[in-house]
Amino acid sequence: MLMPILQIHSEDMPAYAIVCGDPARAEKISRKLEDARELAFSREYRTFVGTFEGALLAVVSHGVGSPGAAVCFEELIRAGVTTLIRVGTAGSYTADYPAGSVIVSTAAVRSDGLTRQLVPDGFPAVANIDVTSALVAAAREVGSGKVASQDEASSVDAHAPKVGTGITVTLDAFFTGVEDIPHRKYKQAGALAAEMEIAALYIVSTLRGARAGAIVAIDGFADSDLAAEYDPHTDAVAKAVEHEIEAALRALAALARQDQAQQ
Repeated sequence: MLMPILQIHSEDMPAYAIVCGDPARAEKISRKLEDARELAFSREYRTFVGTFEGALLAVVSHGVGSPGAAVCFEELIRAGVTTLIRVGTAGSYTADYPAGSVIVSTAAVRSDGLTRQLVPDGFPAVANIDVTSALVAAAREVGSGKVASQDEASSVDAHAPKVGTGITVTLDAFFTGVEDIPHRKYKQAGALAAEMEIAALYIVSTLRGARAGAIVAIDGFADSDLAAEYDPHTDAVAKAVEHEIEAALRALAALARQDQAQQ
């Protein structure tokens, strides 16, 4: 069956997918797969499939913002994807996680407009616990220098990105207007970072019976008290993006092996 927006056929799709905002990042991730091939490039939605550690995976870009991203998530699930991991970037709320850090999102504050049209206020946007556990384990494994196919670790990389876990905030606005974005309140409540799509991923996945998780590389500060000039193109951010990509790939492959073992 053809998905009308993504322009992919359901028979070509595996059960596991990495989703990211940038079509160029989707292509970059696909280069880490074996036998990768591009299925479609429609609007902001670019789709690749290939294998990683023996698991058949898809990599799909979803663009910027929850409404367009939700279209991607809906069609992927309709095409047969059952496990999704978002790889992206976010602005930090705390000096504990500066640019170049990595955060696994355990849940998302629904400060977007899209999810309010899907579920009632108060309904939580929560990551799947199995996906989150796999992401945390993989992110720490990558930082330790451990090779996934080996039982022992090499020397720890002292310069590996700092890995955290916690609540992220999903917003629609990237630039401010005349209304204040309540970053300080989110920070005081304990949220770690802000981005633009994770709540949509968690809500759509919950509604449609899929499981989802997310990992983000910190590319600056969202909190105005900490913010310096925004520059997402530093070496530290690039290293964090590489780290989260590797972690997401390893996590999906591990989940695929677990699922196969349970069949």
